[in-house]
Amino acid sequence: MDRQARRVPQPGHLDRAVKRDSPHTEGGGDVTGHRTFTEHIQAQAAKTPDREALILLTEREGRLVPRTVTYGELDRAARALAAVLRRHTAVGDRVLIAHRANGPFATAFLACLYAGAVAVPVAPPGGHGHHDERIGGIVKNAAAACVLTTLDEAPEVSRLLARTGHGDVVCLPVDGQAVRESAEPWEPYTPTEDTVAYLQYTSGSTRAPHGVVVTHRSLLANQRAISEALGTRPGVRTGGWLPLHHDMGLAGQLLHALWLGGTSVLMSPAAFVKRPANWLETVSRYRLTVSGAPDFAYEMCVRRINDTQLAGLDLSGWETAVNGGEPISPTTLSAFAKRFAPAGLRPGALAPCYGLAEATLLVTGARTAPEAASRTVDAGALEAGVLAAPAPGAPARVLAHCGPAAGTEVRVVDPVTHRELPDNTVGEIWVRGESVGPGYWARPAETAASFGHRIDGGGAGYLRTGDLGALDGGLLHVTGRLKDMIVFAGRNLYPQDLERTAQQVSSLFGAATAFSVPGSRERVVLLQELRARSRHDIDLAALSDAVRQRLSEEYDVSAAAVLLVRPGTVRRTTSGKVERAAMRRLFLRGEITPLHQRMEPEIELLVAAGRQR
Repeated sequence: MDRQARRVPQPGHLDRAVKRDSPHTEGGGDVTGHRTFTEHIQAQAAKTPDREALILLTEREGRLVPRTVTYGELDRAARALAAVLRRHTAVGDRVLIAHRANGPFATAFLACLYAGAVAVPVAPPGGHGHHDERIGGIVKNAAAACVLTTLDEAPEVSRLLARTGHGDVVCLPVDGQAVRESAEPWEPYTPTEDTVAYLQYTSGSTRAPHGVVVTHRSLLANQRAISEALGTRPGVRTGGWLPLHHDMGLAGQLLHALWLGGTSVLMSPAAFVKRPANWLETVSRYRLTVSGAPDFAYEMCVRRINDTQLAGLDLSGWETAVNGGEPISPTTLSAFAKRFAPAGLRPGALAPCYGLAEATLLVTGARTAPEAASRTVDAGALEAGVLAAPAPGAPARVLAHCGPAAGTEVRVVDPVTHRELPDNTVGEIWVRGESVGPGYWARPAETAASFGHRIDGGGAGYLRTGDLGALDGGLLHVTGRLKDMIVFAGRNLYPQDLERTAQQVSSLFGAATAFSVPGSRERVVLLQELRARSRHDIDLAALSDAVRQRLSEEYDVSAAAVLLVRPGTVRRTTSGKVERAAMRRLFLRGEITPLHQRMEPEIELLVAAGRQR
């Protein structure tokens, strides 16, 4: 069948989209008067063709070497690729973007918008079985017509498609001869506010990835929300190392800079992990106004950037240091602010934020000093679902707030009764606003379960986030995930609290994950990675006992199993979130190989039974 004539499938959930005028501008258009991101970026390229759009940093011989791409160059490259793309796809077809390099990714994403295709960013092939399964699942769910990649990556992508049963999907290198030598004219495509711009697949930390439908309306609404919350201005430089297939990297790091008519300075995630100083040196050297990352990245900078590297930094121009994408540690905020204050980091630069793909990106956030972002609460009351000041001498927990709502309505709701809860009471976070997408691609049941809900006695059209938190005077405290909650002896325990406590036992400890398993009662299991390369002189049994003792002292929890494991054992999503549900399954199937373990007999029998299934 001719792809140009093929009818585009329309999943039923798209009819659920709520079309409202923007509270910021008449008729729902952008602040510039543009109603779609495509129109906006094309106007920007016409207005300032010689302005820097991208500064791409590539590691060579231990240095990050820059390459500049102007708005005019980016626009021309996107138009050329869009013309070729239209030979292989019809308007509305889904096109996967699988690039390690940031430059080709940016060109491919805009080319999809220019051609009227639906961009589907995915992590590039990584050689891991579970990653292959994820991409194969996305290709199937999205019914992808094409995959955009590069000449270097095309063989690996083609093999992955064949392995997962999708060998008939076109694999098109954006730097291939067909694109370079194409003389086809670009035929402009004009989307509407409610045209699907891209599918943002969720991280899959608690379930299989779902493709969130992001329309031009929701994308522009969230760009306005980001600007208002973080105080970003037209023409600024932003950027960092976050992967562009992740919502924080795409909408916050790349598209926000282009929306502002500014410059996105991009380095690779590998360059950060290899040498965290690369990130802050990029902020310093290129005078980035906004840059952000998950909490673990700030912790890595505190731990791994030495005094000599610190002395060469000038962070005085870093107005907004966004911390989001995973639970935020008040300890990390304070340690980072203190460590990098001598480099000129502003006291109020740190911006704890909360967001999720279903709301395009940002939901709450604001710049604040670490001490103002922290609140000490009674540990027992928190386990009972209440934020309260601790009694003298009573166990306490320190929480970080994630700021006020940004361009959305945020409510905390009882997940069972659907009644709104008062301030300082923990419940499920519900969100409503133009940033919220219409649903998941081709998953009507899952869309109905999460989108368009009504608060009992209140309004309708809310997104159920699955996250737990409490409001205090408009400030949101995120406490955990509903599906990750550990119920122990009638108490609600948050796995990230147990994990952080375990990690503090030894400097040799890296990532950890905690979860519960069934039995005569719910039992707590903790897996703790050991960083050390040589373990011959380490008393693993003593370390395991120390973890059990610390958990008992701080939480009155007797861990049924503590496993010390090799680095890389704890599985994470492509955005860095711990996949607790996946780790629980692997543990119960007996597929975790520990360096050392302490396990109660009942748990040993449970794991042994799992191996035999």
